[in-house]
Amino acid sequence: MQKIVPHLWYDKEAKEAALFYTRLFDDSKLLNVTVLENTPSGDAEYVSFELAGQQFDAISAGPYFKFNPSISLMVACSSIEEVNEKWNAFIEGGSELMPLGEYPFSKWYGWVQDRFGLSWQLMLIDKEQTVQKITPNFLFSSDSCGKAEEAVKYYVGIFEDSGIGTISRYEEGEAASPKAKVNYAGFNLSGIHFSAMDNAFDANFNFNEAFSLMINCNDQQEIDYFWDKLSAEPEAEQCGWVKDPFGVSWQIVPENMDEVMFKGSRAEIKRVTEELFKMKKIDIAALENARFEK
Repeated sequence: MQKIVPHLWYDKEAKEAALFYTRLFDDSKLLNVTVLENTPSGDAEYVSFELAGQQFDAISAGPYFKFNPSISLMVACSSIEEVNEKWNAFIEGGSELMPLGEYPFSKWYGWVQDRFGLSWQLMLIDKEQTVQKITPNFLFSSDSCGKAEEAVKYYVGIFEDSGIGTISRYEEGEAASPKAKVNYAGFNLSGIHFSAMDNAFDANFNFNEAFSLMINCNDQQEIDYFWDKLSAEPEAEQCGWVKDPFGVSWQIVPENMDEVMFKGSRAEIKRVTEELFKMKKIDIAALENARFEK
């Protein structure tokens, strides 16, 4: 099971977006669509899907959070044609963040926001490079600008089987923002590759709940561990959600969350769901007890 799963929050378009994305990538498919009834956002559609063999989750739960470039998805493309094809798909109804073209770090690259608001970086790579197809990228901006290296080291210290690949820094005068230090950091957490950078330009956006990272935990002990390590804003704690010291949102959940939430009769599922909405940190035993209450 994938340890860390990107989670995307949409107003009403989660399934539409998932189907759109799965058509653009090989080895992709819709895994599951479930309706969560009577949530604080009303009935919410929950969607699980794979892109290039990597799992993603998405939810349609109201217009409360909006995507911005603080977390984007970097796509390793094997040809100029692939970059162009995906660019053309994403730019339709979307917007350009960095124009498609040649850059010092890539012979063909573009940064685009799709019609649902999600940001993608499309990059031509050398064919001999073996990399993850889709890499979540953290862009430390606004109040968090300058903290990319600190955050990378913090995350690597929390997750097992993790490490830092490379850290590259801005040359003097290269970044417009004096706070920016790191122009690229590559690292992996539990075998999943991520990248991070400080925003070279002053920007008024920052991390929010629209793009969170879900941690699949083996048991209550592991839930407790990640909760203690990552929760830095008590007011953000709700239903397994936390915000870390850098403002990034995480969901700390049991790896069999679907089974915990959706097995049993409709009445059992209703009781479990109601119990979950009372929680900050998820208590697996309490959810199981709720299932069998009369």
